[in-house]
Amino acid sequence: MARVLINGEERQIEAAPDTPLLWVLRDELGLTGTKFGCGAGLCGACTVHVDGVPVRSCSTAIEDVEGSAVTTIEAVDGRAAEAVQAAWEKLDVVQCGYCQSGQVMSAIALLSENRKPTDDDIDAAMEGNVCRCATYVRIRAAIHEAAKIMEG
Repeated sequence: MARVLINGEERQIEAAPDTPLLWVLRDELGLTGTKFGCGAGLCGACTVHVDGVPVRSCSTAIEDVEGSAVTTIEAVDGRAAEAVQAAWEKLDVVQCGYCQSGQVMSAIALLSENRKPTDDDIDAAMEGNVCRCATYVRIRAAIHEAAKIMEG
C-alpha cells in the first residue's frame, strides 16, 4: 500500500508497487485527464507533476511516488496554470486535443521555473511531448503568450 498526496488529497493506494502511476490515476481514481499515449514515457501525453516536476506517469511506478505530491491536469492552479490555459484558448492551440493535457502540464512546469523562456528554452522543456496534429508552432506561441500574461 502506498500513501500519495494526489491533487491535494492524501490517498492510500492498494496496488502492486510496480503499477504505473497512470493506471492508478485513470483506473483507480477516475482521473482520466491524464492520457495514455505510448506506454514507454516517450510521447508526453501522460505527463503529471510530482512535487512540481513534470514526469511521465506511464513509466513511473506508484512506489516511486510514495510520500510525494502528484498533481494532474484536473487540479492545476496558480498563476502559470491560469496563464497557460488562457493562452491555449486565446491562440486556439488544440486541434484533436489528445496530447494537450501533457503539453499543458509541461508548459506550466516551464513557466513556473522560467517566466521569460526563449524559443530554445521552450523547445528543451517541451521535447518529448509529441503532437500528432503538429501544432508545435501554436504551442510555442501560446507559451510566449502565457509568459506575457504572467507579466501583466
